[in-house]
Amino acid sequence: MSLCCTVLLLATGCGRLAYKPNQQAAAAAEQQMQLVAQQSQEYQSRAQSLDRDNQELETILAQSRQKVQLLTDEINTTRDQLRTTTDQLLAMREDNSQLRTKTSALMASVNQREQGEIRANNSMMKNLASGDLPGVQVRQDGDLLRVEIPADQLFMPGSPYLKEGAQQLLTSVANDLRQNFPEHIIGIEGHTDDTATHSQQYPSNHHLSAAQALSVYNALIERGSLPAVQLFVIGHGGNHAVVSNATDAGKARNRRIEFVVYPERIASR
Repeated sequence: MSLCCTVLLLATGCGRLAYKPNQQAAAAAEQQMQLVAQQSQEYQSRAQSLDRDNQELETILAQSRQKVQLLTDEINTTRDQLRTTTDQLLAMREDNSQLRTKTSALMASVNQREQGEIRANNSMMKNLASGDLPGVQVRQDGDLLRVEIPADQLFMPGSPYLKEGAQQLLTSVANDLRQNFPEHIIGIEGHTDDTATHSQQYPSNHHLSAAQALSVYNALIERGSLPAVQLFVIGHGGNHAVVSNATDAGKARNRRIEFVVYPERIASR
């Protein structure tokens, strides 16, 4: 008879039945088990590969997040720099506007001079007491009167920052000028020697001399020593040396702030 397996009844002493599987069925079962084992191994291999891929993706994602954060920080920094630059440009425009106003006033005064309406102020030079202050020199320059103060008495080396005692000296000079020239236009001129600057903030002597002149202007305005309408500010750098820069003493003399009194008077207020 035909069955999945052949049952043979063997007579034994105990009368037991013995079961013997068919060899073909056993072979098929073994083959099936090997196939299942092979598939299981493939699944494990795929799972390990997926784990490795997942770890690599997590690493890439973490690196991407770091790059995004760095880019965000750079963008914020750039925005701050742009904002600062914009503020500086606006301040420079305001300063330029004031300078143009002062220049227009000076040009109008020059036109008056050409018409013979202006008198030199050399007769008033003798009234100034500033020439008695230590280091301060007063000299006539054509129709102009110049009060010269050594920059080394006013500023920290190579900077526009006032030294201790500088404010008192400036106030004394300003009070003298205000008493003797209450309506004359007064220029605050910054001068340096010919030594090159090495500062990112003040990359040239023109930048430094203008900053020093502006520092004096601010100090006087804040104290009310002189009215803003009477003043203008300019930086000459090292272009107008009064002596040779060949010696240290000459360089020190050329580093200076000059109050320049013009014969022109400010417009009626």
